[in-house]
Amino acid sequence: MRTFVGSLLFTAGILGGLWAGVWWAFIGGIVQFLDAWLLSDSLGVALGIARVWLSVVIGYLAGLTLCLPGWVLLTWRQK
Repeated sequence: MRTFVGSLLFTAGILGGLWAGVWWAFIGGIVQFLDAWLLSDSLGVALGIARVWLSVVIGYLAGLTLCLPGWVLLTWRQK
């Protein structure tokens, strides 16, 4: 059971990190930048650039939150 839950958490962490980093932060940041550029919204432009620039960090941290407990469950040995 522990192996199943650990594998599930690890897989969910990888998929969640990819979704948060690529789709939400990178692509969403580009869309936010373009929308704000057309509306002449300087704060929106800055936040869109920040989302794209930090997309790797956002994806890494989002994935790490589930991958770390999953890895612990997979490698933990009871004595």
